[in-house]
Amino acid sequence: MELKGKNVLVTGGAGFVGSHLVDKLVQEGNKVIVFDNLSTGNLRFLEESIDKIELVQRDLFSDKDDLDKAMKGVDFVFHLAANADIKLNLKEPLKCLDQNTIVTSNVLEAMRKNGVKDIAFSSTGSVYGEPKVHPTPEDAPFPVQTSMYGASKLAGEGLLQAYSEGYGFNVYIFRFVSLMGERYSHGCVFDFYKKLMQDYTQLEILGNGKQRKSYLYVKDCINAMFTVIENSKERLNIYNLGHDEFIEVTPIANLVCDELGLQDVKFVYSGGERGWVGDSPFIHLDISKIKKLGWKRTLSIEECVRKTANWIKENDWVVERECQNITRCH
Repeated sequence: MELKGKNVLVTGGAGFVGSHLVDKLVQEGNKVIVFDNLSTGNLRFLEESIDKIELVQRDLFSDKDDLDKAMKGVDFVFHLAANADIKLNLKEPLKCLDQNTIVTSNVLEAMRKNGVKDIAFSSTGSVYGEPKVHPTPEDAPFPVQTSMYGASKLAGEGLLQAYSEGYGFNVYIFRFVSLMGERYSHGCVFDFYKKLMQDYTQLEILGNGKQRKSYLYVKDCINAMFTVIENSKERLNIYNLGHDEFIEVTPIANLVCDELGLQDVKFVYSGGERGWVGDSPFIHLDISKIKKLGWKRTLSIEECVRKTANWIKENDWVVERECQNITRCH
């Protein structure tokens, strides 16, 4: 399917990933509706496209009538809205159910009622839990789920597959590794930056710092999604989106310190091979399937980290906003 000149609805379109997607869709000549409650998204992320889109500032969980209205005349849906905070989701387990699984059901029902049959879904490599095979392929057997986030996303995948089978939906499920790049406002580089701004002499690192993680540049991720949608002929599509490489957490901390011009920072480890419950010690997805379609990544993981740290440094309003949100939540 060619994504040009279409009516496209993007949930979570004001977020880190969603805003980059919106920019790309607008550049390709699509009419874009952004459905976002702005709980984690930010209108500053949409500065390049705000005058060319329709913004519906509503909630997918509670405002189903508004979602039904926004869905009228839509050709394609990108469902990116989610609660992605793995570290905190054990404190509020219903948040993952409501904001990941239930809202996915709401999106699918709004599509069914309005005759919309094409959807791309941002899933996660966390659905693999702690796999025994690395790099992990799409057809790897699912182990016990280790996080509420991964479990809620896997449930969403199940709903999408059922709607594909039952109602003929064309479904594109993308299992991401963690993403980095401009507009990044959640994750280890962001956390390291915040901690170093509070005390540049030492840095707390959760776990033992030896956790092995894979990351992907956000714009490479967007291009990968377009590659699949425009080239795959299947009704149900499941693709890992990741990187050939992986990196340990301590080297990430070193890169962030280097980009901030900090030397002799003392690293303090909380201990254990996991930073928190649900933190997989090794994440590395098999991306041979997406590469067969001709997609290639453009940045190394080190380049991703450096670009991300530099963007945060030049846009420290993101850190101030996040701190204000944390204060309000407590």
